Amino acid sequence: MSEQGVWENAEPGVQRKILPPGQSLMMMMVRFEAGAEGYQHAHPHEQMTLCLEGRFEFVIDGEKHVIGKGENLHIPCHAVHGVKALEKGMLLDCFTPLRDDLLNRHP
Repeated sequence: MSEQGVWENAEPGVQRKILPPGQSLMMMMVRFEAGAEGYQHAHPHEQMTLCLEGRFEFVIDGEKHVIGKGENLHIPCHAVHGVKALEKGMLLDCFTPLRDDLLNRHP
């Protein structure tokens, strides 16, 4: 199976790879250096995130959640959320509907 997507820089110490989407669902791999942060933001998309490796602290609408390898987390539509890597690691994020704000930057 060939490698899909291209790694690109997001925030400092954070890289992401957007995978080819379906009709209404998309996935993105995100890798973090220890201590790196995904800045707080919100979007109208429902999101599930799965920890592939490492440990992460999420803040979702002011509430803290820590997840490790094999654990997942639901982020509701419009929830203000951010994440900090407690150690080097990788997440798999799934979104519905499609994140046109991310996909339109990738031919």
